[in-house]
Amino acid sequence: MTRTKTVAKPHVRVKSAFNVGQDSYDRHLVFDHVVSLASASQRERFESVARSLRDLLTERWLLTQETHDKENPKRVYYLSMEFLIGRTLVNNIINLGAELFVRDDLQSDPRQDWTAIIETEPDAGLGNGGLGRLAACFIESLATLQIPAMGYGLRYEYGIFRQSIENGFQAEQPDHWLAQPDPWEVIRPRETVEIPVGCSFALDGALKAVPGRPMHLLGVPYDRPVVGYGGRTINSLRLWAASSPDYFDFGEFSSGDFVGAVVKRVVADTVTRVLYPDDSTLAGQALRFCQEYFLVCCSLVDIVARFRRTNDDWRLLPEKVAIQLNDTHPAMAVAELMRILLDDAKLGWDEAWDLTVRTLAYTNHTLLPEALEKWPVRLFELVCPRKLEIIYEINRRFLTDVQERYPGDDARASRVSLIEEAAAPQVRMAHLAIVGTHSTNGVAQIHSDLLRSRVVSDFAEMYPKRFNNKTNGVTPRRWLLLANPDLSRLITDAIGDAWVTDLSQLRKLLPLADDASFRARFRKAKQAAKDRFATWLKSTTGQTVNPGTIFDSQIKRIHEYKRQLLNILHIIVLYSRLRANHSLAIPPRTFFFAGKAAPAYHLAKLIIKLINNVSRAIDADPATKGRIQVVFLPNYNVSLAERLIPASDVSEQISTAGYEASGTGNMKFMMNGALTVGTRDGATIEMADEAGEENFFLFGLTAEQVQDSRGWYSPHWHYENEPQTRAALDLVFQDHFSPGEPGIFAPLREMLLDRGDFFMHLADLSSYAKAQERVGELYADPEAWARKAILNVANSGKFSSDRTIAEYSADIWNVSPCPVD
Repeated sequence: MTRTKTVAKPHVRVKSAFNVGQDSYDRHLVFDHVVSLASASQRERFESVARSLRDLLTERWLLTQETHDKENPKRVYYLSMEFLIGRTLVNNIINLGAELFVRDDLQSDPRQDWTAIIETEPDAGLGNGGLGRLAACFIESLATLQIPAMGYGLRYEYGIFRQSIENGFQAEQPDHWLAQPDPWEVIRPRETVEIPVGCSFALDGALKAVPGRPMHLLGVPYDRPVVGYGGRTINSLRLWAASSPDYFDFGEFSSGDFVGAVVKRVVADTVTRVLYPDDSTLAGQALRFCQEYFLVCCSLVDIVARFRRTNDDWRLLPEKVAIQLNDTHPAMAVAELMRILLDDAKLGWDEAWDLTVRTLAYTNHTLLPEALEKWPVRLFELVCPRKLEIIYEINRRFLTDVQERYPGDDARASRVSLIEEAAAPQVRMAHLAIVGTHSTNGVAQIHSDLLRSRVVSDFAEMYPKRFNNKTNGVTPRRWLLLANPDLSRLITDAIGDAWVTDLSQLRKLLPLADDASFRARFRKAKQAAKDRFATWLKSTTGQTVNPGTIFDSQIKRIHEYKRQLLNILHIIVLYSRLRANHSLAIPPRTFFFAGKAAPAYHLAKLIIKLINNVSRAIDADPATKGRIQVVFLPNYNVSLAERLIPASDVSEQISTAGYEASGTGNMKFMMNGALTVGTRDGATIEMADEAGEENFFLFGLTAEQVQDSRGWYSPHWHYENEPQTRAALDLVFQDHFSPGEPGIFAPLREMLLDRGDFFMHLADLSSYAKAQERVGELYADPEAWARKAILNVANSGKFSSDRTIAEYSADIWNVSPCPVD
């Protein structure tokens, strides 16, 4: 595939089309909502703007589909349980190049409040973390690069949860993001698919399987436009909603069983009710399993139907279809595609297996063994027994091959088997994904290396050519052009706008790092972002921060290996030093935390509690108030990140080395001019290689050192021999931060000292504190700080999702652009 890049200019018809935008807007407002222009609510105004914009892009959306059907190119189908797309309105306006025209139309009418209309749109509750955000960046880049593609996910009615903070603890409320109509989605009832389920379910306080009573689910597709930059290609994201063919049982209703009359519909709707049900219970596990089964079955039926519309020969399947499995969640696609080829197409096993392997590819996103999914065989027996038969046969043939290649090595056969034999046997989904696909890729070079050498080394030895690396990236349209208008304008004024679709152009900024005038304008752009964030935060939450301080941000899912605990322990060290020496010279700093803990992850929720309690103590202490501040931002989402990342001076990427697969937040911070405090982990290693380690604040053990010290590491040694470590921990464990809640943080003591501190917080604390001292010293020299920040921006070009998708297209999918005239 040719990898030359051109700048996709906005489609030439955009301006003339939106000259009639006001008429379209008024029509949608009045006739869709049956309200007068003067009395419409902000929500009604938002929906009307969105539908007017959808009118604008619909012709191009249809033309894209028609072109792909006519040209019959190879297409990419991206299966993911998450698509963390954020808000759609402004992103579509930016990618269509219609911002000025929309603003002009809206602001010409004194009734409109452009900012309020934008804020009315909720973040789509279709994802939670980096996995979903990566998927959203990828489908946007696919459209921008004009690759024929379609995303497949689930249409969750509720997001994972809305997070609030009560007495320092995380509290969870429903995130009903679809409480009002979504103006972007288009329901396709004629393309509904029927999915068999081997058992039925009953609602008896919880969802329970009832064996021996098969049922069917309906998969109802909802399509959303995915607008590539310039509006040339508009692909689709298809989301499946679950329903029941038996909407209403009139006999049950007539007999007086009013609940029984609708129970099948209620049970069916439950499948796509909520993102990531709590799987700490058997009912939650069963529901999550059904979600993955439902996604795979609906999507494969649809993909095969699209293939068969223009192709009669099954042997062409790998030449026309590339299916990418985003982590292990859609790994059942291996068995489902085999079922279709065996049972529906009536192919023989060997031919079906060859086509399956050459069509499917798998992306691994984790080095944590417990995150490699395993599902009880019993669930397969209940829900999809035919798939279990196929998995058993795949495993039998695979183990025969293993025994022929490694005769007598029973231990190896046990390690690689698709079935984990135990009292309750389980299917190892990562093993199924590796065996049943032609490509397994990691998402950063260190991740790919560790995947091959540690996590699945037996498979890497058997299939060395299948393993490869594709370092993640993020779309610069959302994360720089949209999120950071001041910096975007500065960059465009300096080097032109080609960087928007070719981020490597940012290297042209390198000589400007030594230009005093450019550094001054760069600092001005950063301060504007900080001022804007502080104003927004005050108006929306009431929290007050000083935009003249260092903005230091750690925003990500709360987890032990991501080490928010290490961050707050360092803040406690700093707190202790300021209390002991009131004249200590440090630049004022505001530490931001944001992220959600899984509802059943009690230790992660306790870390949130500690962060908030420390925050209160710092604010109440005259020795520290105004010098350091800790702010936990509740309900972290894409929209919050779009505001905080451009405003941040420091990016905290402090995971235990060898545990972060890649990270993408680190890339967003880098391209927005934040300096990274980080371990040599994930993509941070490659970021430092690009910009130079001298422009990063690296610290701590390497992945090799973490692994090598497992046998002898003692957190007690650090507690006993490092005074600042001991002082910080004593403040926590002696209830300095919890005077009215004695012993509340005892589980943290158990984790750090009694259970061996698995993620090595104490091993890295002193090194981390020294790195933070270097941060303060450099920030005291604004010119030197700005120079390093500019060098980070200039060297961030590698981390565009356009580059990642170009590599997937050439190395894994073998697809080319299909321009739409």
